[in-house]
Amino acid sequence: MTQGSRQLQAQAQQQLQTLSPQQILVVKLLELPTVEMEERVRAEILDNPALEEGREVTESIETGEELADNNDLYENTQEDLSLGDYLTEDDIPDYKLQERNRSWEAAPEEIPFSDSISFYEILMGQLDMQKLSDEQRDIAEYLIGSLDDDGFLRKGMTTLIDELAIYRGIYTDEQELEEVLHIIQHFDPAGIGARNLRECLLLQLKRKPQSPSKDIQLKIISKYCDDFTRKNKDKIMERLNLSEAEYEEAANELTKLNPRPGSSLGEIMGKNMHQIVPDFIVETEEDGSIHLTLNDGNIPQLRLSREFSDMLYEQMNNKENQNRENTDAFLFLKQKVDAAQGFISAVKQRQHTLMVTMQAIIDLQRPFFLEGDETLLKPMILKDVAERCKLDISTISRVSNSKYVQTNYGVYPLRFFFDDGFTTESGEEYSIREIKRILKDCVDHENKEQPYNDDELADILNEKGYSIARRTVAKYRQQLNIPVARLRRI
Repeated sequence: MTQGSRQLQAQAQQQLQTLSPQQILVVKLLELPTVEMEERVRAEILDNPALEEGREVTESIETGEELADNNDLYENTQEDLSLGDYLTEDDIPDYKLQERNRSWEAAPEEIPFSDSISFYEILMGQLDMQKLSDEQRDIAEYLIGSLDDDGFLRKGMTTLIDELAIYRGIYTDEQELEEVLHIIQHFDPAGIGARNLRECLLLQLKRKPQSPSKDIQLKIISKYCDDFTRKNKDKIMERLNLSEAEYEEAANELTKLNPRPGSSLGEIMGKNMHQIVPDFIVETEEDGSIHLTLNDGNIPQLRLSREFSDMLYEQMNNKENQNRENTDAFLFLKQKVDAAQGFISAVKQRQHTLMVTMQAIIDLQRPFFLEGDETLLKPMILKDVAERCKLDISTISRVSNSKYVQTNYGVYPLRFFFDDGFTTESGEEYSIREIKRILKDCVDHENKEQPYNDDELADILNEKGYSIARRTVAKYRQQLNIPVARLRRI
């Protein structure tokens, strides 16, 4: 009996969240620090003749209203010709320019920064020499920007895929992401772009000349990396059937590898020596008042070109000569003016978001900004700031990345103010930073002939009121780069 096959067709309703071009522009500007924002604005001025430096001219709004009333002249075109779209969405209030100028008079005359090549620029220079598609290049730029100071890629693939879709409008998969990351991992220095220590060391080993010792080194790191870092020599020798001489030769070579390739690159090229340009300036007065200023003194103010607006107005009212040439001229002028107005709106939204986010951080961490004492920092996570600002957590994350604030007590990255909390048995809340400080203090004052193991450190913290498990102590110890007890023994 033969069996037939059937094709079934079904409809499914699916809700997808997409970002408009204007939202994508806002997100891209939001993640830029001050220096890069200045470069971006100046590049936009050069690219768009409808955009120029200077205060906004309110007369340009009348042009938009007139244009909205006369869109029927071009109803046969396939584009939306409503210039008023951006103008009516620009409901974010402008910054108080007088206050900003007054604050800059009291601020330092100049905030210098080094012209040394940055870690990011070195890798981008190598990226420019690669033959990639536009999408691959965008992905590579995002991956490079996601590397930490040690040159590691700590974010998971799923997180990166989501962020690329949200912030860059790039819809990719893990396979493509792996392919682009593999390209970055061939950049100098060896080990850059690794996701963990094991991968970092293997990337470096693969570039070394072939030798009997290299084969042993590869086996040690690929199979027993954790044991090697813990100096479990006997276990490795037994498992790999190595003589002591073979092990020592391989170990000596392995210790020459760099576990922090990004850090060493920064030291060579001057990354660690550069002076940071703060994005915010927070001044605390003797009377306890705190003044916040956005450090955009070198970022040009923007406005629509009066000349372009006049030409657009003229084309719009040229009803007697509606030929193809005039229509094309109108569309060109309209496109440039729309782009200029959209960019001005995005810059304003960036300023507003930065200010409300930083103000929320000041409000939540006010004791620190008054005294400058790190122990006064309260537990604070991205969600706390997001709820106070009524913004999305991802937006707060964008603001806090690569941004710095200058205070009376020094310059700090915004990430410095974020830390998880820990609640003691009595209900008192402490930041994880405070617990780490106590842990480090215990290790600094221990008897180095009999250093505390993790169980003993956990007992000490419990006695001080911090009910923390041994594995949590081990995690904090590793984050503080404190070796295990037997490696601290003198």
